[in-house]
Amino acid sequence: SHCSHASAIWVWFLKTSLGEIPRLLKPPLCSLLQFPFGRRLPCDIYWHGVSFHDSNIFSGQVNKFPGMTETVRKITLSRAMRTMRDLFPLEYNFYPRSWILPEELPLFVAEVRTMKDSNPSWKPTFIVKPDGGCQGDGIYLIKDPSDIRLTGSIQSRPAVVQEYICKPLLVDKLKFDIRLYVLLKSLEPLEIYIAKDGLSRFCTEPYQEPTLKNLHQVFMHLTNYSLNIHSGNFIHSASANTGSKRTFSSILCRLSSRGADVKKLWSDIISLVIKTIIALTPELKVYYQSDIPAGKPGPTCFQILGFDILLMKDLKPVLLEVNANPSMRIEHEQELSPGVFENVPSPVDEKVKVAVIRDTLRLVDPQKKKRKDTQCQSPEQAPGGSEEPPDAAPSPEAALPSLCLKQVFPKYARHFSYLRLVDRVAALFIRFLGVKGTTKLGPTGFRTFIRNCKLSNSNFSMAAVDILYIDITRRWNSMGIDHKESGMCLQAFVEAFFCLAQKKYKALPLHKQVLSLLELCECRLAALHGKRLVWGCGLAQPRGALRAAGTAPGPGAARPHGPPVLRLQKSSHQLRALMCRDRTGS
Repeated sequence: SHCSHASAIWVWFLKTSLGEIPRLLKPPLCSLLQFPFGRRLPCDIYWHGVSFHDSNIFSGQVNKFPGMTETVRKITLSRAMRTMRDLFPLEYNFYPRSWILPEELPLFVAEVRTMKDSNPSWKPTFIVKPDGGCQGDGIYLIKDPSDIRLTGSIQSRPAVVQEYICKPLLVDKLKFDIRLYVLLKSLEPLEIYIAKDGLSRFCTEPYQEPTLKNLHQVFMHLTNYSLNIHSGNFIHSASANTGSKRTFSSILCRLSSRGADVKKLWSDIISLVIKTIIALTPELKVYYQSDIPAGKPGPTCFQILGFDILLMKDLKPVLLEVNANPSMRIEHEQELSPGVFENVPSPVDEKVKVAVIRDTLRLVDPQKKKRKDTQCQSPEQAPGGSEEPPDAAPSPEAALPSLCLKQVFPKYARHFSYLRLVDRVAALFIRFLGVKGTTKLGPTGFRTFIRNCKLSNSNFSMAAVDILYIDITRRWNSMGIDHKESGMCLQAFVEAFFCLAQKKYKALPLHKQVLSLLELCECRLAALHGKRLVWGCGLAQPRGALRAAGTAPGPGAARPHGPPVLRLQKSSHQLRALMCRDRTGS
Protein backbone atom coordinates (compact mmCIF):
# COMPACT_ATOMS: atom_id res chain seq x y z
CA SER A 1 0.00 0.00 0.00
CA HIS A 2 3.04 2.25 0.43
CA CYS A 3 4.53 1.29 -2.92
CA SER A 4 4.70 4.88 -4.09
CA HIS A 5 7.17 5.65 -1.29
CA ALA A 6 9.06 2.37 -1.31
CA SER A 7 12.39 4.02 -1.97
CA ALA A 8 11.91 7.18 0.04
CA ILE A 9 13.90 8.27 3.06
CA TRP A 10 11.50 9.40 5.78
CA VAL A 11 12.82 12.61 7.32
CA TRP A 12 11.42 14.64 10.19
CA PHE A 13 12.60 18.24 10.08
CA LEU A 14 11.85 19.87 13.40
CA LYS A 15 9.84 23.02 12.79
CA THR A 16 12.42 25.25 14.46
CA SER A 17 15.16 23.90 12.22
CA LEU A 18 13.45 24.11 8.86
CA GLY A 19 15.41 27.18 7.81
CA GLU A 20 16.75 26.66 4.31
CA ILE A 21 16.97 22.87 4.38
CA PRO A 22 13.66 22.02 2.63
CA ARG A 23 14.68 24.22 -0.28
CA LEU A 24 17.62 21.87 -0.80
CA LEU A 25 15.33 18.85 -1.09
CA LYS A 26 14.52 19.06 -4.77
CA PRO A 27 15.11 16.59 -7.58
CA PRO A 28 16.98 14.29 -7.66
CA LEU A 29 16.49 14.16 -3.88
CA CYS A 30 12.73 14.53 -4.27
CA SER A 31 12.10 11.20 -2.54
CA LEU A 32 13.01 12.74 0.80
CA LEU A 33 9.70 13.11 2.62
CA GLN A 34 9.41 15.87 5.23
CA PHE A 35 7.39 15.74 8.45
CA PRO A 36 7.88 19.14 10.13
CA PHE A 37 5.12 18.45 12.65
CA GLY A 38 6.15 14.89 13.47
CA ARG A 39 4.91 11.49 12.41
CA ARG A 40 3.42 8.58 14.32
CA LEU A 41 5.58 6.00 12.60
CA PRO A 42 9.36 6.10 13.01
CA CYS A 43 11.39 8.20 10.59
CA ASP A 44 14.70 7.28 8.99
CA ILE A 45 16.31 10.63 9.82
CA TYR A 46 15.46 13.25 12.44
CA TRP A 47 16.84 16.69 11.63
CA HIS A 48 16.99 18.74 14.81
CA GLY A 49 17.62 22.45 15.04
CA VAL A 50 19.80 22.81 18.13
CA SER A 51 20.52 19.63 20.06
CA PHE A 52 19.98 15.89 20.35
CA HIS A 53 17.20 16.51 22.89
CA ASP A 54 14.95 18.60 20.61
CA SER A 55 12.50 15.67 20.57
CA ASN A 56 12.06 12.14 21.89
CA ILE A 57 13.48 9.62 19.43
CA PHE A 58 13.95 5.89 19.75
CA SER A 59 15.14 4.75 16.33
CA GLY A 60 16.56 5.93 13.02
CA GLN A 61 19.28 8.56 12.81
CA VAL A 62 19.44 12.03 14.33
CA ASN A 63 21.65 14.83 13.08
CA LYS A 64 22.98 15.71 16.55
CA PHE A 65 25.18 13.93 19.04
CA PRO A 66 24.19 14.18 22.70
CA GLY A 67 26.56 16.53 24.49
CA MET A 68 28.08 18.08 21.36
CA THR A 69 26.98 21.62 22.22
CA GLU A 70 28.59 21.33 25.67
CA THR A 71 31.73 19.63 24.34
CA VAL A 72 32.63 22.34 21.81
CA ARG A 73 32.01 25.28 24.12
CA LYS A 74 35.13 27.39 24.37
CA ILE A 75 36.13 26.33 27.89
CA THR A 76 35.54 22.60 27.36
CA LEU A 77 37.31 22.70 23.99
CA SER A 78 40.26 24.57 25.53
CA ARG A 79 40.55 22.00 28.32
CA ALA A 80 40.44 19.12 25.85
CA MET A 81 43.10 20.71 23.65
CA ARG A 82 45.27 21.44 26.68
CA THR A 83 45.09 17.79 27.75
CA MET A 84 46.19 16.69 24.29
CA ARG A 85 48.94 19.30 24.18
CA ASP A 86 50.26 18.03 27.53
CA LEU A 87 50.51 14.57 25.95
CA PHE A 88 51.66 15.60 22.47
CA PRO A 89 53.06 19.17 22.50
CA LEU A 90 54.22 19.23 18.88
CA GLU A 91 51.08 17.65 17.42
CA TYR A 92 48.72 20.08 19.18
CA ASN A 93 50.45 23.41 18.60
CA PHE A 94 47.68 24.59 16.23
CA TYR A 95 45.45 25.88 19.03
CA PRO A 96 46.32 29.19 20.74
CA ARG A 97 47.54 29.07 24.33
CA SER A 98 44.47 29.57 26.50
CA TRP A 99 43.52 30.39 30.08
CA ILE A 100 40.10 29.92 31.66
CA LEU A 101 38.48 32.79 33.53
CA PRO A 102 37.85 33.39 36.34
CA GLU A 103 39.61 30.43 38.02
CA GLU A 104 42.88 30.77 36.07
CA LEU A 105 43.15 34.54 36.21
CA PRO A 106 46.00 34.46 38.80
CA LEU A 107 47.80 31.85 36.68
CA PHE A 108 47.30 33.99 33.55
CA VAL A 109 48.72 37.06 35.28
CA ALA A 110 51.72 35.13 36.64
CA GLU A 111 52.58 33.40 33.36
CA VAL A 112 52.36 36.59 31.30
CA ARG A 113 54.60 38.37 33.81
CA THR A 114 57.14 35.54 33.67
CA MET A 115 57.19 35.53 29.86
CA LYS A 116 57.59 39.30 29.70
CA ASP A 117 60.44 39.19 32.22
CA SER A 118 62.25 36.51 30.22
CA ASN A 119 61.66 38.31 26.90
CA PRO A 120 61.28 42.10 27.31
CA SER A 121 60.71 42.54 23.55
CA TRP A 122 57.56 40.39 23.67
CA LYS A 123 54.53 42.64 23.16
CA PRO A 124 51.55 40.29 23.22
CA THR A 125 47.89 40.86 22.49
CA PHE A 126 45.17 38.68 23.97
CA ILE A 127 41.59 38.03 22.97
CA VAL A 128 38.84 37.39 25.54
CA LYS A 129 35.92 35.19 24.44
CA PRO A 130 32.85 34.43 26.59
CA ASP A 131 32.38 30.69 27.02
CA GLY A 132 28.86 30.54 25.64
CA GLY A 133 29.19 33.48 23.27
CA CYS A 134 28.44 33.30 19.56
CA GLN A 135 28.44 35.63 16.55
CA GLY A 136 31.22 37.73 18.10
CA ASP A 137 29.15 38.71 21.13
CA GLY A 138 31.26 39.88 24.09
CA ILE A 139 34.67 39.40 22.40
CA TYR A 140 37.34 42.03 23.02
CA LEU A 141 41.13 42.47 22.76
CA ILE A 142 43.57 43.43 25.54
CA LYS A 143 47.28 44.16 25.77
CA ASP A 144 47.72 43.28 29.45
CA PRO A 145 45.96 41.05 32.01
CA SER A 146 45.03 44.14 33.98
CA ASP A 147 42.76 45.17 31.09
CA ILE A 148 40.35 42.27 31.68
CA ARG A 149 36.93 43.65 32.50
CA LEU A 150 36.57 42.41 36.06
CA THR A 151 32.87 42.99 36.46
CA GLY A 152 30.21 40.74 37.92
CA SER A 153 29.71 39.25 34.47
CA ILE A 154 33.05 37.43 34.53
CA GLN A 155 31.75 35.33 37.43
CA SER A 156 28.33 34.65 35.91
CA ARG A 157 29.69 34.35 32.37
CA PRO A 158 33.04 32.50 32.33
CA ALA A 159 35.39 33.14 29.44
CA VAL A 160 38.55 32.01 27.71
CA VAL A 161 41.49 34.34 27.13
CA GLN A 162 43.88 33.39 24.32
CA GLU A 163 46.96 34.67 22.61
CA TYR A 164 45.85 36.75 19.64
CA ILE A 165 47.34 35.84 16.24
CA CYS A 166 48.95 39.13 15.26
CA LYS A 167 50.38 38.08 11.89
CA PRO A 168 47.56 36.46 9.89
CA LEU A 169 47.60 35.86 6.16
CA LEU A 170 46.01 38.84 4.38
CA VAL A 171 44.15 38.93 1.08
CA ASP A 172 43.53 42.37 -0.41
CA LYS A 173 45.02 43.75 2.84
CA LEU A 174 42.12 42.21 4.78
CA LYS A 175 42.13 39.62 7.53
CA PHE A 176 39.87 36.60 6.92
CA ASP A 177 39.06 33.22 8.40
CA ILE A 178 37.82 29.94 6.93
CA ARG A 179 34.60 28.14 7.79
CA LEU A 180 35.01 24.46 6.91
CA TYR A 181 32.20 21.96 7.24
CA VAL A 182 33.05 18.63 8.85
CA LEU A 183 30.72 15.64 9.05
CA LEU A 184 31.15 13.42 12.09
CA LYS A 185 29.31 10.43 10.65
CA SER A 186 30.03 7.98 13.43
CA LEU A 187 31.62 8.02 16.86
CA GLU A 188 32.28 4.29 17.21
CA PRO A 189 33.89 3.45 14.85
CA LEU A 190 35.17 6.96 14.26
CA GLU A 191 34.27 8.25 10.79
CA ILE A 192 35.05 11.82 9.68
CA TYR A 193 34.43 13.66 6.39
CA ILE A 194 35.60 17.13 5.35
CA ALA A 195 33.89 19.27 2.72
CA LYS A 196 36.16 20.01 -0.23
CA ASP A 197 35.12 23.65 -0.20
CA GLY A 198 34.28 26.14 2.51
CA LEU A 199 33.68 29.83 3.10
CA SER A 200 36.23 32.61 3.51
CA ARG A 201 34.82 35.41 5.67
CA PHE A 202 36.54 38.77 5.50
CA CYS A 203 36.95 41.70 7.81
CA THR A 204 35.77 44.96 6.33
CA GLU A 205 38.63 47.29 7.32
CA PRO A 206 42.29 46.95 6.24
CA TYR A 207 44.28 45.03 8.84
CA GLN A 208 46.91 46.56 11.10
CA GLU A 209 48.69 44.82 13.95
CA PRO A 210 46.98 45.55 17.28
CA THR A 211 47.84 48.77 19.08
CA LEU A 212 46.17 50.57 21.94
CA LYS A 213 44.55 52.84 19.35
CA ASN A 214 42.98 50.15 17.15
CA LEU A 215 42.18 47.40 19.68
CA HIS A 216 38.50 48.31 19.63
CA GLN A 217 38.08 48.29 15.84
CA VAL A 218 36.10 45.07 15.52
CA PHE A 219 35.75 45.34 11.72
CA MET A 220 39.55 45.15 11.50
CA HIS A 221 40.24 42.32 13.96
CA LEU A 222 37.15 40.10 14.18
CA THR A 223 36.16 38.02 11.17
CA ASN A 224 32.68 37.12 12.45
CA TYR A 225 30.18 37.43 9.60
CA SER A 226 27.42 38.53 11.99
CA LEU A 227 29.53 41.55 12.99
CA ASN A 228 30.97 42.58 9.63
CA ILE A 229 27.64 42.42 7.82
CA HIS A 230 26.72 45.59 9.73
CA SER A 231 29.75 47.43 8.36
CA GLY A 232 29.21 49.97 5.62
CA ASN A 233 32.14 48.37 3.80
CA PHE A 234 30.58 44.90 3.62
CA ILE A 235 30.37 43.76 -0.02
CA HIS A 236 27.72 41.28 -1.15
CA SER A 237 28.93 39.63 -4.32
CA ALA A 238 27.52 36.99 -6.64
CA SER A 239 31.09 36.00 -7.50
CA ALA A 240 32.96 33.39 -5.48
CA ASN A 241 36.20 35.36 -5.98
CA THR A 242 35.24 38.79 -4.67
CA GLY A 243 33.29 40.39 -1.86
CA SER A 244 33.30 39.98 1.91
CA LYS A 245 32.35 36.29 1.72
CA ARG A 246 34.07 34.06 -0.82
CA THR A 247 34.63 30.37 -1.37
CA PHE A 248 37.74 28.88 0.19
CA SER A 249 38.57 27.29 -3.16
CA SER A 250 38.92 30.77 -4.66
CA ILE A 251 41.50 31.63 -1.99
CA LEU A 252 43.38 28.40 -2.70
CA CYS A 253 43.47 29.21 -6.42
CA ARG A 254 44.87 32.63 -5.62
CA LEU A 255 47.51 31.17 -3.30
CA SER A 256 48.43 28.53 -5.87
CA SER A 257 48.94 31.20 -8.52
CA ARG A 258 51.46 32.82 -6.16
CA GLY A 259 53.41 29.56 -5.84
CA ALA A 260 52.08 28.48 -2.45
CA ASP A 261 52.05 24.77 -1.61
CA VAL A 262 48.29 24.29 -1.52
CA LYS A 263 48.53 20.50 -1.15
CA LYS A 264 50.54 20.89 2.05
CA LEU A 265 48.04 23.45 3.33
CA TRP A 266 45.16 21.04 2.77
CA SER A 267 47.13 18.26 4.44
CA ASP A 268 47.72 20.50 7.47
CA ILE A 269 44.02 21.39 7.64
CA ILE A 270 42.99 17.73 7.47
CA SER A 271 45.46 16.96 10.25
CA LEU A 272 44.05 19.81 12.36
CA VAL A 273 40.48 18.55 11.93
CA ILE A 274 41.29 14.92 12.76
CA LYS A 275 43.34 15.87 15.82
CA THR A 276 40.58 18.16 17.07
CA ILE A 277 37.92 15.46 16.70
CA ILE A 278 40.22 13.01 18.52
CA ALA A 279 40.42 15.52 21.38
CA LEU A 280 36.61 15.79 21.51
CA THR A 281 35.58 12.14 21.21
CA PRO A 282 36.28 11.05 24.82
CA GLU A 283 33.78 13.55 26.23
CA LEU A 284 31.28 12.76 23.48
CA LYS A 285 31.43 9.05 24.26
CA VAL A 286 30.54 9.72 27.90
CA TYR A 287 27.50 11.75 26.87
CA TYR A 288 26.56 9.15 24.25
CA GLN A 289 26.52 6.21 26.67
CA SER A 290 24.48 8.31 29.09
CA ASP A 291 21.71 9.03 26.57
CA ILE A 292 21.95 5.87 24.48
CA PRO A 293 23.11 3.06 26.81
CA ALA A 294 24.78 0.07 25.19
CA GLY A 295 22.46 -2.84 24.58
CA LYS A 296 19.32 -0.72 24.44
CA PRO A 297 17.52 0.25 21.24
CA GLY A 298 18.08 3.82 20.24
CA PRO A 299 19.01 6.12 17.38
CA THR A 300 22.40 6.48 15.79
CA CYS A 301 23.87 9.94 15.39
CA PHE A 302 25.75 12.10 12.93
CA GLN A 303 26.49 15.83 12.95
CA ILE A 304 27.74 18.62 10.72
CA LEU A 305 30.28 20.81 12.53
CA GLY A 306 31.64 24.20 11.55
CA PHE A 307 35.42 24.56 11.99
CA ASP A 308 36.67 28.15 12.10
CA ILE A 309 40.31 28.28 11.01
CA LEU A 310 42.74 31.17 10.62
CA LEU A 311 45.77 31.04 8.33
CA MET A 312 48.98 32.61 9.56
CA LYS A 313 51.31 34.46 7.23
CA ASP A 314 53.38 31.27 6.79
CA LEU A 315 50.15 29.37 5.86
CA LYS A 316 50.05 27.47 9.15
CA PRO A 317 46.37 26.82 10.04
CA VAL A 318 45.21 27.79 13.54
CA LEU A 319 41.98 26.53 15.06
CA LEU A 320 39.79 29.34 16.38
CA GLU A 321 36.73 27.40 17.48
CA VAL A 322 34.29 24.61 16.59
CA ASN A 323 30.58 25.28 16.08
CA ALA A 324 28.04 22.59 16.92
CA ASN A 325 25.27 24.34 14.97
CA PRO A 326 26.80 26.16 11.99
CA SER A 327 24.38 28.31 10.04
CA MET A 328 23.01 26.70 6.89
CA ARG A 329 21.27 29.81 5.59
CA ILE A 330 21.74 30.40 1.89
CA GLU A 331 20.42 33.96 1.85
CA HIS A 332 21.05 37.20 3.71
CA GLU A 333 18.91 40.10 4.82
CA GLN A 334 19.19 43.32 2.86
CA GLU A 335 17.74 46.56 4.22
CA LEU A 336 15.66 48.20 1.51
CA SER A 337 14.68 51.15 3.67
CA PRO A 338 14.93 51.90 7.40
CA GLY A 339 13.39 48.92 9.18
CA VAL A 340 12.38 47.16 5.95
CA PHE A 341 14.38 44.03 5.08
CA GLU A 342 14.32 41.55 2.23
CA ASN A 343 15.89 38.10 2.02
CA VAL A 344 18.35 38.03 -0.87
CA PRO A 345 19.92 34.78 -2.16
CA SER A 346 23.64 34.32 -1.51
CA PRO A 347 25.22 32.36 -4.40
CA VAL A 348 28.41 31.72 -2.42
CA ASP A 349 26.53 30.23 0.54
CA GLU A 350 24.33 28.18 -1.77
CA LYS A 351 27.27 26.73 -3.68
CA VAL A 352 28.96 25.46 -0.52
CA LYS A 353 26.08 24.62 1.83
CA VAL A 354 23.74 22.89 -0.60
CA ALA A 355 26.49 20.42 -1.45
CA VAL A 356 27.23 19.76 2.24
CA ILE A 357 23.58 19.06 3.14
CA ARG A 358 22.91 17.04 0.00
CA ASP A 359 25.94 14.81 0.43
CA THR A 360 25.43 14.39 4.16
CA LEU A 361 21.99 12.94 3.42
CA ARG A 362 23.50 10.70 0.76
CA LEU A 363 26.13 9.39 3.17
CA VAL A 364 23.72 8.70 6.02
CA ASP A 365 21.01 7.18 3.81
CA PRO A 366 20.08 4.44 6.28
CA GLN A 367 19.46 1.67 3.78
CA LYS A 368 21.49 2.88 0.80
CA LYS A 369 18.33 2.26 -1.15
CA LYS A 370 18.55 1.97 -4.91
CA ARG A 371 15.54 3.85 -6.09
CA LYS A 372 14.06 2.06 -9.08
CA ASP A 373 10.80 2.67 -10.82
CA THR A 374 10.34 -1.10 -11.05
CA GLN A 375 9.87 -1.28 -7.27
CA CYS A 376 6.53 0.45 -7.64
CA GLN A 377 5.16 -1.89 -10.30
CA SER A 378 2.49 -4.41 -9.42
CA PRO A 379 3.93 -7.85 -8.69
CA GLU A 380 1.30 -9.35 -11.02
CA GLN A 381 2.29 -9.77 -14.66
CA ALA A 382 -0.05 -8.44 -17.32
CA PRO A 383 -1.57 -11.19 -19.51
CA GLY A 384 0.81 -12.11 -22.26
CA GLY A 385 3.43 -9.78 -20.84
CA SER A 386 7.12 -10.52 -20.98
CA GLU A 387 8.59 -12.36 -18.03
CA GLU A 388 11.73 -10.22 -18.26
CA PRO A 389 11.64 -7.09 -16.10
CA PRO A 390 11.56 -3.81 -17.98
CA ASP A 391 14.66 -1.71 -18.11
CA ALA A 392 15.07 0.08 -14.80
CA ALA A 393 15.10 3.83 -14.85
CA PRO A 394 18.46 5.36 -14.02
CA SER A 395 19.05 5.90 -10.31
CA PRO A 396 18.69 9.50 -9.11
CA GLU A 397 22.18 9.09 -7.64
CA ALA A 398 23.50 9.01 -11.19
CA ALA A 399 22.23 12.55 -11.75
CA LEU A 400 24.03 13.89 -8.67
CA PRO A 401 27.55 15.32 -8.78
CA SER A 402 30.38 13.49 -7.07
CA LEU A 403 30.50 13.78 -3.29
CA CYS A 404 31.86 17.05 -1.94
CA LEU A 405 32.60 15.32 1.38
CA LYS A 406 35.95 13.57 1.54
CA GLN A 407 36.55 10.81 4.07
CA VAL A 408 39.65 11.52 6.16
CA PHE A 409 39.09 9.00 8.97
CA PRO A 410 39.50 6.03 9.03
CA LYS A 411 41.23 6.66 5.69
CA TYR A 412 44.24 8.21 7.46
CA ALA A 413 43.74 6.39 10.76
CA ARG A 414 47.19 4.81 10.78
CA HIS A 415 48.77 8.28 10.97
CA PHE A 416 46.70 9.41 13.96
CA SER A 417 45.61 6.38 16.00
CA TYR A 418 48.57 6.75 18.38
CA LEU A 419 46.99 10.01 19.58
CA ARG A 420 43.87 8.29 20.93
CA LEU A 421 45.14 7.71 24.47
CA VAL A 422 42.43 9.74 26.18
CA ASP A 423 39.85 7.72 24.24
CA ARG A 424 41.17 4.64 26.00
CA VAL A 425 41.13 6.41 29.37
CA ALA A 426 37.49 7.34 28.69
CA ALA A 427 36.73 3.67 27.97
CA LEU A 428 38.00 2.80 31.46
CA PHE A 429 35.94 5.63 32.94
CA ILE A 430 32.76 4.42 31.21
CA ARG A 431 33.45 0.82 32.22
CA PHE A 432 33.39 1.72 35.93
CA LEU A 433 30.54 4.25 35.89
CA GLY A 434 28.23 1.52 37.13
CA VAL A 435 24.88 3.30 36.93
CA LYS A 436 23.47 3.59 33.42
CA GLY A 437 22.65 7.11 32.34
CA THR A 438 25.24 8.80 34.54
CA THR A 439 28.23 10.86 33.43
CA LYS A 440 30.11 10.96 36.74
CA LEU A 441 32.08 8.34 38.61
CA GLY A 442 31.30 7.76 42.26
CA PRO A 443 33.87 6.87 44.95
CA THR A 444 32.90 3.19 44.84
CA GLY A 445 33.45 3.05 41.08
CA PHE A 446 36.86 4.71 41.45
CA ARG A 447 37.91 2.25 44.16
CA THR A 448 36.71 -0.65 41.99
CA PHE A 449 38.82 0.67 39.12
CA ILE A 450 41.90 0.80 41.38
CA ARG A 451 41.27 -2.70 42.77
CA ASN A 452 40.51 -4.39 39.45
CA CYS A 453 43.58 -2.86 37.84
CA LYS A 454 45.66 -3.69 40.97
CA LEU A 455 47.05 -0.17 41.28
CA SER A 456 47.14 0.02 45.08
CA ASN A 457 50.16 -1.22 47.01
CA SER A 458 52.19 -0.48 50.12
CA ASN A 459 53.19 2.90 48.67
CA PHE A 460 49.68 3.79 47.51
CA SER A 461 47.05 2.61 49.96
CA MET A 462 43.30 2.64 49.47
CA ALA A 463 43.19 5.53 51.93
CA ALA A 464 45.45 7.45 49.54
CA VAL A 465 43.11 6.44 46.72
CA ASP A 466 40.18 8.01 48.58
CA ILE A 467 42.14 11.20 49.23
CA LEU A 468 43.10 11.45 45.54
CA TYR A 469 39.46 11.00 44.53
CA ILE A 470 38.17 13.59 47.01
CA ASP A 471 40.80 16.23 46.24
CA ILE A 472 40.49 16.08 42.45
CA THR A 473 36.69 15.76 42.43
CA ARG A 474 36.25 18.66 44.85
CA ARG A 475 38.50 20.92 42.77
CA TRP A 476 36.72 20.13 39.50
CA ASN A 477 33.31 20.59 41.08
CA SER A 478 34.42 23.99 42.39
CA MET A 479 35.01 25.04 38.76
CA GLY A 480 31.28 24.78 38.12
CA ILE A 481 31.44 21.51 36.20
CA ASP A 482 27.82 20.29 35.94
CA HIS A 483 26.38 20.26 39.46
CA LYS A 484 23.38 18.18 38.35
CA GLU A 485 25.28 15.04 39.36
CA SER A 486 27.73 14.41 42.16
CA GLY A 487 30.94 12.56 41.50
CA MET A 488 34.04 12.66 39.33
CA CYS A 489 33.65 13.96 35.77
CA LEU A 490 35.71 12.59 32.88
CA GLN A 491 38.22 15.48 32.95
CA ALA A 492 38.83 14.86 36.66
CA PHE A 493 39.30 11.13 36.02
CA VAL A 494 41.79 11.91 33.24
CA GLU A 495 43.74 14.11 35.66
CA ALA A 496 43.70 11.34 38.29
CA PHE A 497 44.83 8.80 35.69
CA PHE A 498 47.71 11.05 34.61
CA CYS A 499 48.67 11.46 38.28
CA LEU A 500 48.74 7.68 38.77
CA ALA A 501 50.80 7.24 35.59
CA GLN A 502 53.34 9.82 36.74
CA LYS A 503 53.68 8.12 40.13
CA LYS A 504 54.22 4.68 38.60
CA TYR A 505 56.50 5.53 35.65
CA LYS A 506 58.58 8.47 36.82
CA ALA A 507 61.36 8.34 34.22
CA LEU A 508 59.17 8.47 31.10
CA PRO A 509 57.60 11.42 29.23
CA LEU A 510 53.91 11.92 29.98
CA HIS A 511 52.47 10.23 26.88
CA LYS A 512 54.60 7.13 27.52
CA GLN A 513 53.62 7.15 31.20
CA VAL A 514 49.94 7.23 30.24
CA LEU A 515 50.40 4.59 27.53
CA SER A 516 52.23 2.28 29.96
CA LEU A 517 49.52 2.59 32.59
CA LEU A 518 46.81 2.06 29.97
CA GLU A 519 48.46 -1.14 28.75
CA LEU A 520 48.83 -2.34 32.33
CA CYS A 521 45.17 -1.63 33.18
CA GLU A 522 43.84 -3.12 29.95
CA CYS A 523 46.01 -6.20 30.39
CA ARG A 524 44.88 -6.78 33.98
CA LEU A 525 41.24 -6.20 33.12
CA ALA A 526 41.53 -8.63 30.21
CA ALA A 527 43.04 -11.19 32.57
CA LEU A 528 40.23 -10.61 35.06
CA HIS A 529 37.67 -11.00 32.29
CA GLY A 530 39.42 -14.17 31.10
CA LYS A 531 39.35 -15.67 34.59
CA ARG A 532 35.65 -14.96 34.84
CA LEU A 533 35.13 -16.71 31.52
CA VAL A 534 37.08 -19.73 32.78
CA TRP A 535 35.16 -19.81 36.07
CA GLY A 536 31.91 -19.59 34.17
CA CYS A 537 32.79 -22.39 31.70
CA GLY A 538 31.77 -25.63 33.43
CA LEU A 539 32.93 -24.47 36.85
CA ALA A 540 29.59 -23.91 38.52
CA GLN A 541 30.75 -25.57 41.71
CA PRO A 542 31.96 -24.59 45.18
CA ARG A 543 35.12 -22.52 45.18
CA GLY A 544 36.94 -25.22 47.18
CA ALA A 545 36.43 -27.71 44.37
CA LEU A 546 38.80 -25.74 42.15
CA ARG A 547 42.12 -27.52 42.51
CA ALA A 548 45.62 -26.81 41.42
CA ALA A 549 46.70 -28.01 38.01
CA GLY A 550 47.29 -31.74 37.86
CA THR A 551 45.73 -32.46 41.29
CA ALA A 552 43.36 -35.39 41.14
CA PRO A 553 40.09 -35.41 43.07
CA GLY A 554 40.27 -36.99 46.52
CA PRO A 555 39.03 -40.50 47.20
CA GLY A 556 35.32 -40.80 46.81
CA ALA A 557 35.05 -37.33 45.30
CA ALA A 558 32.26 -37.04 42.78
CA ARG A 559 33.20 -36.20 39.23
CA PRO A 560 31.48 -33.02 38.02
CA HIS A 561 28.74 -33.47 35.49
CA GLY A 562 28.73 -31.74 32.11
CA PRO A 563 31.81 -30.45 30.30
CA PRO A 564 35.18 -31.43 31.78
CA VAL A 565 36.70 -28.94 34.19
CA LEU A 566 39.39 -26.75 32.63
CA ARG A 567 42.65 -27.08 34.49
CA LEU A 568 44.17 -23.89 35.81
CA GLN A 569 47.48 -24.60 34.09
CA LYS A 570 45.75 -24.74 30.74
CA SER A 571 43.62 -21.69 31.44
CA SER A 572 46.65 -19.65 32.48
CA HIS A 573 48.13 -20.26 29.04
CA GLN A 574 44.88 -19.09 27.52
CA LEU A 575 44.93 -15.98 29.67
CA ARG A 576 48.52 -15.16 28.78
CA ALA A 577 47.66 -15.48 25.10
CA LEU A 578 44.64 -13.28 25.61
CA MET A 579 46.72 -10.67 27.46
CA CYS A 580 49.45 -10.65 24.84
CA ARG A 581 46.90 -10.35 22.06
CA ASP A 582 45.21 -7.50 23.88
CA ARG A 583 48.52 -5.74 24.44
CA THR A 584 49.62 -6.01 20.83
CA GLY A 585 46.24 -4.91 19.58
CA SER A 586 45.91 -1.87 21.83
